Amino acid sequence: MASISLLRLTPIPTPKTLSKSHPFSSFNPPLTPFLKFPPKTRLSQKSTVTRMSYNPTPATDRLVSAVSYTLPFFNSLQYGRFLFTKYPSLALLVDPLIPLLSLYRSIPYASFVAFFALYLGVVRNPSFSQYVRFNAMQAVTLDVLLVVPLLLTRILSPGRAGLGFKLMVWGHNALFLFSCFCFVYGLASSVLGKTPYLPFIAEAAGRQV
Repeated sequence: MASISLLRLTPIPTPKTLSKSHPFSSFNPPLTPFLKFPPKTRLSQKSTVTRMSYNPTPATDRLVSAVSYTLPFFNSLQYGRFLFTKYPSLALLVDPLIPLLSLYRSIPYASFVAFFALYLGVVRNPSFSQYVRFNAMQAVTLDVLLVVPLLLTRILSPGRAGLGFKLMVWGHNALFLFSCFCFVYGLASSVLGKTPYLPFIAEAAGRQV
């Protein structure tokens, strides 16, 4: 009973009394750091950055880049005549391109016209993007390199037998396979909007763009 009476007589502490006497009354945790960047704000910022970083290559740039690699490929078909003779089934892969090749070769000096059109009209044209100009320059550089073995063959004239003829056949086969690889790689990368880097060619092309 005495304890009950003491509890009744004990004064109820007021807020002011609590603030002065309570040992944790001075503890005031900062709430502002939790209010500066709420989860919804951080999510919206992340989604905004993701949308801004996604910038696909335009379809026109992909088309021009893909067409550029047809120039060195058409000019390299003459190096594949030994493989076509030895493996006739390999020539079937080129049959769908025969109408286009016939049209290309029916134009007088088509190779020179296509070369200067690609170099002056695309590579040196600032209206095209860096992506298109780089791919066009790679195609032009590859086309120039494919002319050098043909000139050496005409100068040295290895004949139709002997070791010189075998070396010429091996060299032509290697050049044709290399040009096919460059064509498929450049065409597929351009369609996907990626930048192809042809071996031995990309560095030289990058200096000219």
